[in-house]
Amino acid sequence: MIQLGVNSVLFQGHDLATAMQHIAWAGYDGIELSAIQGMCEHLDLDHWRDQVDSIRSMAAEHKLALLSTEVASLDETRLMKAFEAAAAIGIPVINCGPGGKMNVEEDFLKQTAHIAKMAEKAATFKVTLCVKAHVGASIFNTPTTLRAMKVIQAPAFGVDMDPSHIYRAGENPAEALPAVIQRVRHIHIRDCKGRGPSPGDPCNQACGRGDIDLAGYFKAMTQARYNGPVCLEVIGAGNYELPRRDVIAAESYGYMNACLKALGAR
Repeated sequence: MIQLGVNSVLFQGHDLATAMQHIAWAGYDGIELSAIQGMCEHLDLDHWRDQVDSIRSMAAEHKLALLSTEVASLDETRLMKAFEAAAAIGIPVINCGPGGKMNVEEDFLKQTAHIAKMAEKAATFKVTLCVKAHVGASIFNTPTTLRAMKVIQAPAFGVDMDPSHIYRAGENPAEALPAVIQRVRHIHIRDCKGRGPSPGDPCNQACGRGDIDLAGYFKAMTQARYNGPVCLEVIGAGNYELPRRDVIAAESYGYMNACLKALGAR
């Protein structure tokens, strides 16, 4: 069964206990721990050993699977800490952006070589390093994702297929997904109005509020028999009152759960 989760960055400014409680109340199966330096570090990679027991305990209390963690940065020092922490805590997937600049060949070659190197290191911890196409980065659309898939052969490398970035690259994510699904190990999901470049206001990132054909995306996902995590990733909600964040989480869960039920996937 596809597991639905929330990246805890939605609850930046609140502690992890609060994030887990509210994510569980919204009905989700699991959580993605934000370890984004300078934005939201619910998983503090510099002191992760002090968090192992509390994270496991809170996840068990709220019946939330530990689906993934988002480090964002490809910095080797931080990633090595993330691999070690994930292995100890029981988190299978570490998510990052690709870095570099779009349409700069030197950046693409440099970044994919580095990702391949780090994926090899991830394998020694028996975790998966996932990278997504990102607006403005060296991997930014389906063609560059496919090219990266050819270059990076490490089994511990996976694609994090985020429909909002693909949509903002001018594509239809529902049509793009089948091309990369064989390497997809994680899905970040959110909606957006317009083609960006930003995903827009946090309230309009709630699934079903924007312009992306997310129902079609879920159909493509289930037709391809994807069976990994799907985590809501809403950014920019730091100034929202807690109830507004709850609305985003609950509304998105209802939309995604309804889509999957209609497809016989839940």
